[in-house]
Amino acid sequence: MSDGRRVTAGRGRRGASSSDEDRSPFVLRSGPRRAFDYVRSRTTSSPARFAVAVFVTLILLFTALLSLPAATTSSERLSFADALFTAVSTICVTGLSTVDVATTFSPLGKGIIFVGVNIGGMGVLTLASILGLVISKRLGLRAKLIAASDTNPLRSHGGPVNEGQTVRLGEVGQLLRTVALSTLVIEGVIALLLYPALILGGISPLDALWEAPFYAAMSFTNTGFTPNPGGLVPFADDYLMLTILMMGVFLGSIGFPVIYTLWKHYWHVRRWTLHAKLTLITTVLLFVAGAAAFLILEYNNPKTFGSMSAWDTTFQAFFLSAMTRSGGFSVVDIGELHGSSLVVGSMLMFVGGGSASTAGGIKVTTLAVLALAVISEAKGRQSVESFGRRIPSDVQRVALSVVAWGATICALSTITIAQISQADVSDVLFDVISAFGTVGLSTGLTAELADPAVYVMALTIFMGRIGTVTLAAAVAATSRSQLYSLPVERPIVG
Repeated sequence: MSDGRRVTAGRGRRGASSSDEDRSPFVLRSGPRRAFDYVRSRTTSSPARFAVAVFVTLILLFTALLSLPAATTSSERLSFADALFTAVSTICVTGLSTVDVATTFSPLGKGIIFVGVNIGGMGVLTLASILGLVISKRLGLRAKLIAASDTNPLRSHGGPVNEGQTVRLGEVGQLLRTVALSTLVIEGVIALLLYPALILGGISPLDALWEAPFYAAMSFTNTGFTPNPGGLVPFADDYLMLTILMMGVFLGSIGFPVIYTLWKHYWHVRRWTLHAKLTLITTVLLFVAGAAAFLILEYNNPKTFGSMSAWDTTFQAFFLSAMTRSGGFSVVDIGELHGSSLVVGSMLMFVGGGSASTAGGIKVTTLAVLALAVISEAKGRQSVESFGRRIPSDVQRVALSVVAWGATICALSTITIAQISQADVSDVLFDVISAFGTVGLSTGLTAELADPAVYVMALTIFMGRIGTVTLAAAVAATSRSQLYSLPVERPIVG
């Protein structure tokens, strides 16, 4: 009987071990299986930290690829600082560069950049969700929460979330398909439209075959790299091409959740989500306001718009407004803009594009929520409302936190780079905000920075791309619920 009991106990122990094995990836497993299960477990927990890890891994990978001698036209290795900065700018779809992309990189190097911007353009948490889906072979609740985080940063935090403001969990799988399909379809259509425009602009049909998809990817991902020497300057009067590029930048900057809403409901405006309405309205308002500001401030500047006709000046003002928001392409020399125009451009870049988009910045919905909160406070309302919906207080707090984090990052980076480079503060501030907003426009300062300042700028790009809310969620992922409240006392504000 003792043997029987021993066997029974042994079976019970083996059963317990099997259960423990399911819960822990490190019990009674081989090395490769342990690693696989560990990665799988990380895809279904701490979405923000996993997303950060994914981007760091991609940046290191593309730094190594861009360091290959075959990636440059001179067949020599890039310096580590240049390779790292270009990789960060590529994966974070920024467009800033310490080297001339058109003349420095070979066709292989430009191909690596092309692949990198498309990977980075999918978004931090959306990319993490796709990788998690591949590894876990199914889209479970945790993986859906990761994907939903990209449509609403509040998903990175504990507590209830108003599903009406974002895509519901049951629709996340469709959202992921929309991300992939919209990227392929939109870039394909833009490339087809750009091909004849490039030929009419003097590019040979053979070169246009690869330049058209390159420009399409750079516009939709809001990156702004150009494959040909001189950038867009040779196409300054080619309004067809510039208009197509603006269309690509606009579609990339409104965000995948908005594209999903428009695709699902077409022109049924009443069925659009509040997020889609706020994104589109704020985007159009900033586009028009920015163009008006540039038109007024630069119409008499002989180095930018002063030598152009009224029609040319108006068109270029709208083009500059679109590119300072997120696009990164430029026809005029940004360094020749008036200081007042640089301030306007910095404000537009700081706001950026839509949430879960290829654009950076604090996002247009953040600005919209704060503006609505100010209006409601001025009118004495107890709640913030828009389009028949109430915006909860936790969304307002996150919006305020995003602005505070963004301003802090830009301020610290500006001070540090200004001290290292001893350059003009206005130029430093413009390039820093361009880096934080992942825009890519530059006064010419970035290409002249010393290596320590280049590393600071790269860190600014990274923090701007992964999102201030994602960064905060990664740091505070272990926050605990507070089951008590302290006495109320009101400090004097204002």
